[in-house]
Amino acid sequence: MQPEAHPATLRILHLEDSELDHDIVRQTLRRAGLPCELVRVESLDDFVRVLKGSRFDAVLADYRLPGFTALDAWKSLQAIPQHPPFILLSGAIGETAAVDAIKLGMSDYLLKDDLGKLAHVIQRAIEVQQAKRERERAVEELAASEQRLARFAEHLQTSIEQERAAIAREIHDDIGGSLAAIQFDLSWIGRHHPDADTQGHVQAATGMLQHAVGASQRIMMNLRPAILDQGLEAAVDWLAGEFERRTGTRTTVRTTLRQPTLSKNIQLTAYRTAQEALTNISKHARCSEVRIELSDAESVLTLEITDNGQGIQPPERNKTTAFGLKGLQERARTAGGWLDVSSREGEGTSITLSIPLTIEAKG
Repeated sequence: MQPEAHPATLRILHLEDSELDHDIVRQTLRRAGLPCELVRVESLDDFVRVLKGSRFDAVLADYRLPGFTALDAWKSLQAIPQHPPFILLSGAIGETAAVDAIKLGMSDYLLKDDLGKLAHVIQRAIEVQQAKRERERAVEELAASEQRLARFAEHLQTSIEQERAAIAREIHDDIGGSLAAIQFDLSWIGRHHPDADTQGHVQAATGMLQHAVGASQRIMMNLRPAILDQGLEAAVDWLAGEFERRTGTRTTVRTTLRQPTLSKNIQLTAYRTAQEALTNISKHARCSEVRIELSDAESVLTLEITDNGQGIQPPERNKTTAFGLKGLQERARTAGGWLDVSSREGEGTSITLSIPLTIEAKG
């Protein structure tokens, strides 16, 4: 058989000016079977000094002491990190004052004529304090995890944009160059072989070539929006025009930008938000009209994309695979802003990006 584990000895700091009351507390805890070591102090200076120099599992404090009260001791305790639970143990305090002390954050209170409950009160206070610290650690760990995730997401977005730019350059330099060479060769063949059969093949190949050129330009624009060099308004106008041409959906743009220049990071965030929103609309909205509004009123860049489609069902928005909206929300957050999505069944969807322009210096 395994030997029974003995409970750990608790170290308790007793703020008490009466040696007799201190001995009564010691005997009470011994009879209750609570293994503990009691250290008594009388002055506020000794209370602070002993607490800073040693670890205690709990503090028992009389309310009225020579020259100060337990409230003064409680205030001093707040300056000590990870301080132990503080329990009032007094016969000279009314219940109202005790309740007020608890509201200040003290763990518990007990009257001296009710010492039979002391061991239970101490154990409960320690358990509550431990649970509180575990919650605080969990919150701190969660916050640290969210910060790591945010940094990773920001790094990932940057890496993705860099990779997109590299692919766009390869398409422009390699594929674009090859398509231009093919165009020269087709022109040479057309000039030197005037027979109808060859001319028919040349015209067909030229048509396919123009399609390939258009596709490569469209892919390059999606990968690296060079049109942003002309400003966010021009880029959003171009997106809207391409969307309307491709889908046949009436698309209107209204812009009221007063700030002449925006940081590249903010422009790219707004552009990608509009791009992804329009992609989602073309896939899911089943709408006949899209409105895009872009403004920088009150030093906040606001981009709103609204459709009159079927709306988004709550289960669809909360799906773990709904990466489109989640990605937009994370991109907005890494740019210092936020993304709101409002939707009602049969009444369309509105996606609003907001970025305070006070972060421009960081962009």
